[in-house]
Amino acid sequence: MNKTETRAVVVEREIAHPPEKLWRALTQPHLIEEWLMKNDFKPQVGHRFNLRGEWGGVLDCEVLTIEPQKTLSYTWNFSHEDAAFDLRSVVTFTLTPTANGTHLRMEQVGFRPDQKQAFGGAHAGWKQFFEKLDQVLARAE
Repeated sequence: MNKTETRAVVVEREIAHPPEKLWRALTQPHLIEEWLMKNDFKPQVGHRFNLRGEWGGVLDCEVLTIEPQKTLSYTWNFSHEDAAFDLRSVVTFTLTPTANGTHLRMEQVGFRPDQKQAFGGAHAGWKQFFEKLDQVLARAE
């Protein structure tokens, strides 16, 4: 693999809730905080915001795409002096209605070959985030 090649983390979930409900959880700051991180998100293209992790890290993000109840993407950048953790990535959520709810696909692209730890961490992290997302959706019944 050369230096310019990047890898993607993809996590897909069947969610037993309609796209409208899932969309709220992906775009309302108080709900995002419950399953992802503290944030100052606004659903506007070009809006810059931060995600603040419980570990003390801060992600620099900018909204790239918004198609209500269909697609949401934003940059997910983490500045770090160690190149292995200095991440420039883009996260895209794609919602597809199904008979029983919504198919949610999350793709995070931009991991360099030397970022195995960050890549593995993202893989595990998204699974945990989505478990919390399920709980948030269940509570919002």
